[in-house]
Amino acid sequence: MLHMTSIHFRFPVFLFLAVAVNTGYAQQAPEGLAWLQKIARSARELNYAGTFVYQHGSQVETSRITHVVDAAGEHEKLEALDGSPREIIRNNDQVMCYFPDTKTVKVDKRSANRTFPALLPEQLKSLADNYQIRIGKQNRIAGHDCQVVILEPKDKLRYGHRFCAATDSGLLLKAKMLNERSDVVEQFAFTQLTIGEEIGKEMVESRFDAKSLGWRFDRTATPEASVDTGWEVSSAPAGFRKIVEMKRVIPGKSGPIAHLVYSDGLAAVSIFIEPVPSNTQFQHGMSQQGAINIYTRRHADNMVTVLGEAPAETVMQIGNSVAKSR
Repeated sequence: MLHMTSIHFRFPVFLFLAVAVNTGYAQQAPEGLAWLQKIARSARELNYAGTFVYQHGSQVETSRITHVVDAAGEHEKLEALDGSPREIIRNNDQVMCYFPDTKTVKVDKRSANRTFPALLPEQLKSLADNYQIRIGKQNRIAGHDCQVVILEPKDKLRYGHRFCAATDSGLLLKAKMLNERSDVVEQFAFTQLTIGEEIGKEMVESRFDAKSLGWRFDRTATPEASVDTGWEVSSAPAGFRKIVEMKRVIPGKSGPIAHLVYSDGLAAVSIFIEPVPSNTQFQHGMSQQGAINIYTRRHADNMVTVLGEAPAETVMQIGNSVAKSR
């Protein structure tokens, strides 16, 4: 679950007796899954406009999102309200990112990563294999009553999540990602929100479109069609499966690089494989940027970079399992 800046532009647990835990989970999982389905559906099907805050570590960013659905599909505008102006316009899977400071427009396809409030995938049934889904208390966010839904990981290979969705519409109002110590890794929360038909199509038009004549259009990030890259993850963590495999053209790289994405349905981990540039030193091992763990290692004459909003153990396991396809 990555925010605008990540694309240049994602609980305390009280343990009871085993019988009580198993019985409670069996009763509550269907209701919890139904709420997750409602959350996923509402983000795609409703018209809404609002301001939300994204926090990771000590950094806080404010953005405004407008989402409109019509006969042609989904239309969305995401604007950064802090720092340099940035704007992302999405029409279904076509994405245009406007950077007025550099007079650049980047053209891309919607990636596997999802943005708030559309953090959940359409297919949710497999989540119960890796998370215990519980219904929490009701709360109130941005003037809307909301229902808390808790996802507790069944192992240490993924983070926990705590969602609060509007009780009437199901739209996600607040989302927290928590590590194994129940510390907040990152969180999103609406501070102002309007839901309804009165949100018109003109509200998702770019305010930079008319000014962008003569700007540089960058299409180098557009992925090629899915191909067999010749690489695989030989020992993926439990629940993670490959959802993307392609070659991408990245600015500054001498040629296309292999790109794979593995996901458990909620967490997504990206893998990039490229030849090691001559006379270039790179740092092996783990690093971190905000909520994203990054692991880099050498594989023969190739550099493997793995990154994702997942525990360091998971990112490292995936990175150490990258190998040539058999």
